[in-house]
Amino acid sequence: MASLAQWIEGARPRTLPAALAPVMVGTASAHALGSSNMGLALLALVVALGFQIGVNYANDYSDGIRGTDEERVGPVRLVGQRLADPANVKMAAMASFFGASVAGLALVALSNAWWLLAMGVVAVWAAWHYTGGKNPYGYRGLGEVMVFIFFGLFAVMGTTWTQVHRIDLATVAGAIGCGFLACAILVTNNLRDLEGDRAAGKRTTAVRLGFARTRNLYTFLVVGAFVMVLVAALAHWTALLGLLAAPLAVKPVKVVRGENFGPQLLPALAQTGILQLGYAAALTLGLALA
Repeated sequence: MASLAQWIEGARPRTLPAALAPVMVGTASAHALGSSNMGLALLALVVALGFQIGVNYANDYSDGIRGTDEERVGPVRLVGQRLADPANVKMAAMASFFGASVAGLALVALSNAWWLLAMGVVAVWAAWHYTGGKNPYGYRGLGEVMVFIFFGLFAVMGTTWTQVHRIDLATVAGAIGCGFLACAILVTNNLRDLEGDRAAGKRTTAVRLGFARTRNLYTFLVVGAFVMVLVAALAHWTALLGLLAAPLAVKPVKVVRGENFGPQLLPALAQTGILQLGYAAALTLGLALA
């Protein structure tokens, strides 16, 4: 039976900056546009964290019952390592999605942004079908696309919209930047698991591209995120403070671009999470001062 520490590790806390960062940037963008609301921001954060944790448990469950998690490096696999009953892991995923959905319903009601409900329904579907269902899109190399949409574009712009009911160039640029770094976390994860995924028939983007091009993709995403800071500065020059996070990119880029494989890439995963959090904090500060 899995311990509490193993359940916490199964939630993959290193990936949680992908949920926190877009809410920070979206709220700061709303402030720059004239009206931020910390109550609505907190609800948006609950939604984002709920979906992120739910996705992590859902992936653990779906990969575990398919047998693709039996030979893996990295965080604990509750189902793949037979530490927890698959039904309990599935229940944890569903409970996380339910909590996120309740918070999301409250968010759209309080902000009177009912059109976001449709996106919420799609988000639930996407969260489960990343590795779940009969034809998971994560096994076809589409994981990064969905992460970019839901943990970049939708999370940032949706957060801003619920608070101020409009967006600007800085909002869009911040959404793209956060989406790029969220994708960078997934790319690092899939680069680490490339050999195991290939053997299990899981055709992630990393498996399709191979080691060299996946390393190039990671570099593109990180550099692209900072290019988006320059774009955001066209709307609010103080957004340039987002460049203060650039030194945080040095270590993970060196690890990913080096000849590192499997467990050797674990530091880059944590460092990319720190980069995303630092990026969001610096850009948030810049937009808050706009």
